[in-house]
Amino acid sequence: MTMMPDYMLTEKELIPTRVFDHSTDASLAVAREIAALIKDKSGRGETCVLGLATGSTPTAVYAELVRMHQHESLSFQNVITFNLDEYFPMKPQELQSYHRFMNENLFDHIDINPDNIHIPDGTIDLEDVHGLCLDYENAIDEAGGIDLQILGIGRTGHIGFNEPGSSETSVTRLITLDHVTRLDAAADFFGEENVPRRAITMGVGTIMKAKRVILLAFGEGKAPVVAKAVEGEITPMIAASFLQKHTNSQFMLDKAAAAHLTRYVSPWELGPVDWTPQIIKTAVIWLANRTGKPILKLTDLDYNENNLQDLLAEHGPAYIINLEVFRMLHRTITGWPGGKPESKKRPGDLDRPGDDIFPKRILIFSPHPDDDVISMGGTLIRLVDQGHEVHVAYQVSGNIAVFDEDAVRFADFARDFAAIFGIEAEQVAKIDENIQKFLGEKQPGQVDAKEVQQIKALIRRGEARAAGRYCGIKDEHLHFMDMPFYETGRVRKEPLGDDDIQITVDLLEKVKPHQIYAAGDLSDPHGTHRTCLTAVFEACNRVRERDWYSQCEVWLYRGAWQEWEPHHIHMAVPLSPQELVRKRTAVFKHESQKDRALFPGTDKREFWQRAEDRNRSTAEIYDELGLPEFEAIEAFVRWDESTKYL
Repeated sequence: MTMMPDYMLTEKELIPTRVFDHSTDASLAVAREIAALIKDKSGRGETCVLGLATGSTPTAVYAELVRMHQHESLSFQNVITFNLDEYFPMKPQELQSYHRFMNENLFDHIDINPDNIHIPDGTIDLEDVHGLCLDYENAIDEAGGIDLQILGIGRTGHIGFNEPGSSETSVTRLITLDHVTRLDAAADFFGEENVPRRAITMGVGTIMKAKRVILLAFGEGKAPVVAKAVEGEITPMIAASFLQKHTNSQFMLDKAAAAHLTRYVSPWELGPVDWTPQIIKTAVIWLANRTGKPILKLTDLDYNENNLQDLLAEHGPAYIINLEVFRMLHRTITGWPGGKPESKKRPGDLDRPGDDIFPKRILIFSPHPDDDVISMGGTLIRLVDQGHEVHVAYQVSGNIAVFDEDAVRFADFARDFAAIFGIEAEQVAKIDENIQKFLGEKQPGQVDAKEVQQIKALIRRGEARAAGRYCGIKDEHLHFMDMPFYETGRVRKEPLGDDDIQITVDLLEKVKPHQIYAAGDLSDPHGTHRTCLTAVFEACNRVRERDWYSQCEVWLYRGAWQEWEPHHIHMAVPLSPQELVRKRTAVFKHESQKDRALFPGTDKREFWQRAEDRNRSTAEIYDELGLPEFEAIEAFVRWDESTKYL
């Protein structure tokens, strides 16, 4: 059976929506549309008026526009820009200023006339804000209105800073930021307490007057609110939903942000689908969840009453479908993630790919110095206990996630240590003095001095060593990569560079692993996981033709921020209560992240609590589907070039 046509697949979508395999593809498409509009307007002797957004979402769009200006002669001489918003109060030179963001990411690198740039002024007196907002609206009108408006979307559904409750007719104004919005911004400001409580923003009505609107959204974290905006009712509680009324609006998403749309969650509700094994597994698990039944108790009636008549007709009866999906899931469960040697096999054990190589060389990539034990600590310990040669590669230093007081404490220790043992005590004391002075005068959000960055990196490195030793990993098998893209001292990092990828390639060539584990946990709010995973993928592609790589499997783990959906899982490693305690102890070795992490995201639980709750939840899901009951499960997905949901 062929897949249904697009008009059926998208019939529940009330805003035209285009989904790309990767966020980069979406960004390039938007940049090309902007460039075509600029050229068309220029050819007709007209100005092109762009509404621009800030944040991590549009950065790749701006990078491509800069590239086209520098290498394809794209001129911005006829362009006028209006930015959506700015924090209030906010000085333009501050790290978090949208003035600074736009200059660093776009304006400083193109030939736009500075007089044509408009960004709300976060420095004016409060009594002058109303007048500024009126002037901003008038300036947009005098420019002929916005030709193309670029938007992102917040977790509250806000566009610009139009928080829940914003009116459809609202105009540029001062607004109080929602608590969730401030939490999401906390990392950029090194703590929620430093985030401004107000902002100046274009209104929903201002945005709706644009001739064309493109909303970009990337990542799993945006999936729930995207689905509400695209398929839900129009409501002031989700400002983006007003775009359903716009005659020329479009959402451009990566597959992660589109994951909650009906076309991905339950496409069989929209029309005929091609019943591949993966779609069948997805549908049966969906049906089990919908009916509250274990898989093996689903009936023909359940299928017929829940839009799965076609599946039943083609592959039924229910008993046969249920049994096949049950077996698919049961085959994912293994206590031997590195393979089971012949000497350990018992009658009836399954032969799994890779069982013939034992012991294996295992390389676990950990984006930050604690992701390995947080997200797959139980599996890591089991791999060591089962005799494999386990290596862990810590991809970035994690230095910005250390509190200043911890740096002071360790600097004091270094000074006293040097004094006791007579080790260049004067030089150490001078460094300690510099650190104490800098931190005593440091402003919120200020980039740390190099010495402070280094001591914070050493703190994270020492914790990683302690956790690795506890898990039984040899010191020489702990690799600290310190990838250059991360070392900005700021939450916002540099783009992934060839140096980052080459460091990864060199380590792969050195270890020649039989198994690679990498973090597929892409809801990390700072984007470090996504960048680190891209580096691993690119490195794997570069070594793909090596002889050793032909015997290599790549597994993706999650845990700190999210977990794999059961229909995606290829390997489920059960953990006993004792193993869960061992995992927790390994996490506790990361003392600087214990009790209160500097960048916890919006989830206030400690990282060990998040991980345990997710591991227990996965076990409960398997139990509810009728599979064996375990204390906890760590889940993994096998990656290859055909893996599309990353």
